[in-house]
Amino acid sequence: QVQLVESGGGLVQAGGSLRLSCTASGRGVRSVGWFRQAPGKEREFVAHIHWSGMPAYHANSVKGRCAISRDNAWNSVSLQMNSLKPEDTAVYSCAIYSGGSVYEALTYWRWGQGTLVTVSS
Repeated sequence: QVQLVESGGGLVQAGGSLRLSCTASGRGVRSVGWFRQAPGKEREFVAHIHWSGMPAYHANSVKGRCAISRDNAWNSVSLQMNSLKPEDTAVYSCAIYSGGSVYEALTYWRWGQGTLVTVSS
């Protein structure tokens, strides 16, 4: 049974950078998405990458500051986040895509436990 494990979260000052990683156990290359959920808010789409590496999609709120990439040799997907803002504070989770809209959490079927990103002002 495939499992996802996120890492790389932490506390960073505004303007700083973090690189989140999502590593999948088990065989197979899959399309993966990143979502985030801030306290008291709904889960929102951050980025998605096809199993082949292209195409990739990013939410408007992070476009130009974040980039999703993958390393199929290591079965991992990364999210490089730069110029972080306090409003980026959230639990970031990766998930395996099952089909349909890449922007909707309901189209992902396996989720990791999440990693907390806190951006101080």
